[in-house]
Formats: sequence, structure tokens, C-alpha cells
Amino acid sequence: VRSLFPNSGFVPSLFDSPVERYLKARQSVQRFTVTQLGKCCSDTESDPLKYVVHSYNFFLFPSTLGVGDVEFTLSASSIQFLSHYGFDYNKFLKDGIPYMNEVQEKNLRQHLLAGCWKFRSGVDKDVLKKAIDEVTCWIAAAEEEETMILQDLNDYNVLEVQLVLRQALQNVWTEPLGNKKVMVKKVSPQQRQLLENSSYDHCRKELIILSARGFTNLFHILVKAKKPLVGHNMLMDLMHFHEKFYKPLPESYEEFKRNIHNLFPVLIDTKTVIKSMHKSHLFPRVPSLLEVYTILCSSSLSPKDPPWPVIALASDCSRYAEKKSPHEAGYDAFLCGSVLLMSAHLLLCRSTNDAVEADPSFSQYLTMLSEHVNKVNFIRGGVSSINFSGEDAPCHHPPILVVHVRGWPGLNERQIYQEFKGLCRFDVRQLSKNQFILLSNTYNHVRLVLRDYKHHPHLQVSVYHHWRHSPFVNCLLQVSGVVALWSLLAFVLGGAPSCSC
Repeated sequence: VRSLFPNSGFVPSLFDSPVERYLKARQSVQRFTVTQLGKCCSDTESDPLKYVVHSYNFFLFPSTLGVGDVEFTLSASSIQFLSHYGFDYNKFLKDGIPYMNEVQEKNLRQHLLAGCWKFRSGVDKDVLKKAIDEVTCWIAAAEEEETMILQDLNDYNVLEVQLVLRQALQNVWTEPLGNKKVMVKKVSPQQRQLLENSSYDHCRKELIILSARGFTNLFHILVKAKKPLVGHNMLMDLMHFHEKFYKPLPESYEEFKRNIHNLFPVLIDTKTVIKSMHKSHLFPRVPSLLEVYTILCSSSLSPKDPPWPVIALASDCSRYAEKKSPHEAGYDAFLCGSVLLMSAHLLLCRSTNDAVEADPSFSQYLTMLSEHVNKVNFIRGGVSSINFSGEDAPCHHPPILVVHVRGWPGLNERQIYQEFKGLCRFDVRQLSKNQFILLSNTYNHVRLVLRDYKHHPHLQVSVYHHWRHSPFVNCLLQVSGVVALWSLLAFVLGGAPSCSC
């Protein structure tokens, strides 16, 4: 999925729990739109030993058909990024396929049942006014069965102009002619009623809903198919799927997980698979999907027996075979599917000392990936992955560090971050007036900072211990000390002998 936002509209932090990250990302997903979506599927029916890949690239644009006007935010850095990789903004704005979720569809149905229609843009209103003026001038002198043609309409206008004309004038009938034209015919009220109840009516409610749903129709086909859904770093993709094509994202993180698992029972995140191979198979650490694909295709990793599965692009997708198109959704979908097959093949070849049978089946590959099923990568956070079919694994961070500031007043989180970022990367959170927590996902960084700041004149760095450094525990101990002191004082004073005369 490609969308117009840079860092998902928020800054991920190692301090984030899955719930906190979800709530951050939820706000971002609600603000930004999806611009492009890639889908890749393979066909092995003609040749079981060969994966013939069909890769599709969809430009999407929120449906404006009879629903509340959808507002979204554009980020300058993302526009610049996509422009650098040749993103076609004309296709996105003019030819983007509509989509809507269930709540928007329900609102549209209510509009259709009420017989009211509202135009959302000034352009649509101008087109409508021109069409009504033309039809009104023509129909006054026209005879029944006479026709006229309305031209220069776009895809939405073709439908909406018909709906508004039929609502305003009871003695007209309309039909789309193709090439963005509409035929208007003068009819009697009786003939109009017959035509409205016929199967030839292009403005039937079912067809309007089908048109407005657009890409959502394909989304529901994917849901019904219950095939494994594969992505790369796919948490944000899943959130966009839920928000744009299913229902608005719930406030509950657990409800979101349940919904996604019901929609797609088998998820495979190739980022999670590759991360697991860094240590077990000494796979190089690279940041992008294209680099992962390039490494897997290199001769150094290519298995001799049996060789990689044969992956061939279908004839109608040959453009991707001839030219790399990084960050185009359809091409990235192709890379993702290829990485899945090759990484599973590599795992299979290295899982046993016995010879692997020639041309392993896809079911064998799925077996090798079973430990990664429904584990979606979690970027820089409290856990390594999110488990969509159960409880998330507990956090396993390197030791947390605490920085005690002496003789350097007024330091804030940003200044502490700047102090340490030249040496290594930590996330920073203020603990108290003169104390800050440092959190890293690398043990080497922890050791490096403890070594280099051992004798710093102003910053004392040590390993964080909850009972020693927690403000809550310190506050509790202070309160307990005060209570104990007053109790002792009361005991001493209350127990003193009284004098009698």
C-alpha cells in the first residue's frame, strides 16, 4: 500500500507498547489516504513447477459518490518521495478507483432510499447546472420519444447527472452511452415507471452501490478466498485495509487484531521472516525490500540443490521484468511474493542435512514458515512482532539505562538525545527533573555508552533498576518513611509516663 504520509504521521518509539503504537498509528491512518495498492498472485495450474506471477497496480481515490466529503492530509516529504520514483498524480486524482468502508456504504444506501442526492464539489455543481439548463430548454419543445445527448462528463458525472435529472423531471429517461456521454429521452410518466422497474435500468441501486464500492469489491473477494495474505512490514497496510475497505478502526487494539484475524486468518510478513534469518542464517541486514530481493538473487545465497523455484512474470506484466520500479505498489508486491518463495526455499534447504526433494511444493514452504504465520513486524517498539492469532510475546529489550544529570541544569529530552546520537541511537524519556531514561534495541550500544560515559563530569550513566530509580517507588518509600516517622513519634509521645502530684 502506498499512501501520502512520511513517517505514518507519528514518530515510533522504543517505549511504545503495541497498544500505544496502535493508537498513534490509528490517528495517522484516519487522516491520510491510500494512493496506490499492489496485488500479486501466482498461477501454477499450467505448470506445477513454475510460479507464473500476475502483478497489478491500482490507483485509488476515496469515493465521492453520495457520501460525506472525505478529507485527507498530504505531506510534502511524501509527495516529493513519490515524485522522485515517478508516481503519476494525474492517475491518482483523475482515474483513481473509488472505495468505501461499511459505514460509508450504509450512508450511501440511506441517501438512495431517501431519494436525495448532494453534490460535493463546485465542479460537479457546475456540470449539473449546465446539464439541467440544457435539458430544461430542450424538453419544453420536445416531443415524446425525442432524445438529446449530454457530453463532456466524467465517470462520476455520468451517474450523478442521471440521478439528479430523474429526480427533478418526471418525464425524462436517461441512459449512459459510453465515452462519458448520457442520452436523455422524453417519455410519458407511465413509460418512465415501466423503465424504472426494468432490468435495463443502469441506475439501479445495486449498480450504484457496486460502482461506489469500487476497489472494495475486490477486497471482499480476497477476504472470501481466505488465501494467505503476504506483505512486507505490513502493520500499516493492515490498518489501512481495516479503515478504508472494512470498518473505521476501533479504539481497542485487541478488537483490531480480532477483526484482522477474522478477515485474513493467515498472514505472513516477509520482514519478520527475514529478521529471523539475520542470526540463524547470517542474512545481511538491509533496509529495503528491493535490497532483500537482490541479496536473495545473488549467487552467494543461491542454493545448488534444488535451485530456486522458477518465478516468471506473466506476459501482461512484462514491464516489471524489463525495468525495476521501486516503490511502485505493484512492483513491490511482486518483490514481496518473490522474497517469500525464495526465503522459504532457503529455510527448507538449510533445515536438514538430508537432500531436499526437487521442486518443493508451496505447502512445504508454508510448513517452513509456520512459526512466522500471523507474526507482523513491529518497528522500533516494545515487542519484535504483533501476534494476530494470540497474545503478543513479552518484550526483550537490552538493559534500560538511566542518566543522572549533575551541574548541567535545564537539560531536556531533545538535548539528551543530541548528546548521545553521535555515539549511537537511543530513545529518550524524562524520568525526573535530573534523570532521563535511555532505551536501545542493541546491546552493543548499551555497553558502548556505559564504557564511554563512565567518568563524564556531568552525566552519570547506570543500568536502570526499578526499585532504585522508579519515581513511583521513590515517592512510595518517602511517604512510607514519613508515616513510619510519625508513627514512631506518636508511639514515643503516647507511651511516655505521666506525672501525678
